[in-house]
Amino acid sequence: MRIGLDMMGGDYAPLEAVKGVKLFLDTVADVHLVLIGDEQALAPLLADARLDQSKYSVVHSSQIIGMNEHPTKALKEKPESSISIGFHLLKNGKIDAFISAGNTGAMMVGTFYSIKAIDGVQRPTISTPVPRENGTFGVLLDVGINADCKPENLVQFAILGSLYSQYILKIDNPKVGLLNIGEEEGKGNLLAQATYPLLKETKQINFVGNIEGRDIFTDKADVIVCEGFTGNVVLKMAESFHEVAVRRNIKDDYMDKFNFESYGGTPVLGVSHPVIIGHGISQATAFKNMIVLAQQMIQSKLLEKVKESFVAKEA
Repeated sequence: MRIGLDMMGGDYAPLEAVKGVKLFLDTVADVHLVLIGDEQALAPLLADARLDQSKYSVVHSSQIIGMNEHPTKALKEKPESSISIGFHLLKNGKIDAFISAGNTGAMMVGTFYSIKAIDGVQRPTISTPVPRENGTFGVLLDVGINADCKPENLVQFAILGSLYSQYILKIDNPKVGLLNIGEEEGKGNLLAQATYPLLKETKQINFVGNIEGRDIFTDKADVIVCEGFTGNVVLKMAESFHEVAVRRNIKDDYMDKFNFESYGGTPVLGVSHPVIIGHGISQATAFKNMIVLAQQMIQSKLLEKVKESFVAKEA
């Protein structure tokens, strides 16, 4: 198993990326990491970390895509950037997964134009883990890349989220809920009203009906489906819970779970290879957890399950 990591992406790279690599390699033996970045910048940091050199290799990149650069333009004009090289390696089978906390737009453009969506998937999606009061996690999707959706898109998000919940979060027969402004069928805007009957008819999921905002952090649904505009608002609000707790010096185990570092990054679901996008302010723990997630996606054969599911749906 070979996992590629953009060492130059993120506000605290490459130092925090190297620290995350060390945290991971200190506990895992059967994964080879391909570290993509400026060799001159990485060399002293890797030497200080005293890593087992048999567990990683470095692929040099001479360019960096900045956080504020135009994604498409940057990928075209910077073929030697760490993100461009990462997608080239992934597309050509040199790595099994690619991770970056760099320019999110460039990661999305690279994903869509390098490795493509799985046959049958209309729109790939991104999700976020949802900490629940009982100590488990649910999953919310879409959380930002599909601000406007059609009902059929939300049905596919439900299928993708169910598979992720089953094979990564280890939830049997995950319950799917449609995020809405009321529990009753027929509630909501035109999108929600049109989506409900489609979800109800979809045999590949365990649809439990509408759920409201107050249900998000309970176990009423394991997979919560919405369009990316609403999902991103919920995500950013949830992240603020941890920030408020830190500012007010509130020590609470549950609030700690809203720290994005605890889960690292979000996978792009519905594409043919594992791609994980990290927060721009990712530090060591986040980088380590993104690598762990990539490992879980590969070991669980999640993408093979997605392909099988959409072949069955098309049939």
